[in-house]
Amino acid sequence: MPSARRPKIVPSLLSADFAAIASQIAMVEGAGADELHLDSMDGRFVPNLTWGMKIVKDLRRLTTLPFDCHLMIVEPERYVDAFRDAGADIITFHYEATPHQDRLLAHLRSIGARAGIAINPGTPVSMLVDLVEGVDRVLVMSVNPGFGGQSFIERALVKVAEVRELLDARNPDCEIEIDGGVEPGNIERAVQAGADVLVAGNALFAAVDPPAMLRALRARADAASAAAR
Repeated sequence: MPSARRPKIVPSLLSADFAAIASQIAMVEGAGADELHLDSMDGRFVPNLTWGMKIVKDLRRLTTLPFDCHLMIVEPERYVDAFRDAGADIITFHYEATPHQDRLLAHLRSIGARAGIAINPGTPVSMLVDLVEGVDRVLVMSVNPGFGGQSFIERALVKVAEVRELLDARNPDCEIEIDGGVEPGNIERAVQAGADVLVAGNALFAAVDPPAMLRALRARADAASAAAR
């Protein structure tokens, strides 16, 4: 079942033009983005490298939008304090990246961050059963993590619905985020499955008119949410 909350549209800066990042952020903020999604990759957990805490800190000066920092790194517990100090509001680590998920979730909350946990396409929802009460956001990956511009994995919608059922029973305040290949052709189904937070990267920043695309994504998400109530 869809969430009762209004869906959030969250641009992924992985797909933005970093040569003009200040104007790119201002553009999506002006178009009504709810948050900004920042993917940090270490070249070990995923086969790609992006940015670390310094970039997050520098970008923090450009906007008041919440920063949704998605850590695709091994041993995330070594770095979360620095990401929080740099300006991260929501910090999401991967279930697969650390053996101490419960401890790290509690630590994130203790340092004032909202605590998120992500699962890869190959990780079943059942792995979250013993963790959900300590989570503020569950991120369901709808692509294999590491690169922007990938095709949406349809099976992710089934997993979103499974997470929604689990959270409705045990932690209804927790949000569900979906990341990877979100675009106009699937955003309504993502909301119908139960997603609250919709990350849009290539579909948004590669559009001819990104602000118009953001507004179109929001309209579709809002319509799907309203129709399901």
